[in-house]
Amino acid sequence: MSKHHRQHRISRLLADHVVTSQEMLVSLLADDGLAATQATVSRDLDDLGAVKVRLPGGDTAYAIPEHPANQNIPRDQLRRVLGEWVVDVASSGNLVVLRTPPGSAHVVASALDRTGVDGAIGTVAGDDTLMVVAAQGTTGDQLADTLRALAGL
Repeated sequence: MSKHHRQHRISRLLADHVVTSQEMLVSLLADDGLAATQATVSRDLDDLGAVKVRLPGGDTAYAIPEHPANQNIPRDQLRRVLGEWVVDVASSGNLVVLRTPPGSAHVVASALDRTGVDGAIGTVAGDDTLMVVAAQGTTGDQLADTLRALAGL
């Protein structure tokens, strides 16, 4: 198996699972029939730009902040990202504010930007808060309702 194949599989595992340790990632790879050492996984995570983000409750998990600019992510993956990371949704005018655990806003913003949610024209992310701008003809309340539904809130 090539390094690129392994790293692609790691990025998919991080998108599909809450991976809290390198050992867990080694185990998930093994479940897929891909042998890798903890040292190799550590280098791969570094190459991929993976970061540890805080989960609700205080635990941490690995996440890759951005997908390639030309890659759209599936709607189901957006539901997982919003369901795991968004803890509050509020709106005002044509804006929606999403709250996340510290260090996680960029993960949610990237997922929203890559999915192209109807009624949203872009995001701005800080550390634990991101703003989503509603498109002309969409209110912040309408967009907030859509995002709440996707997040399961």
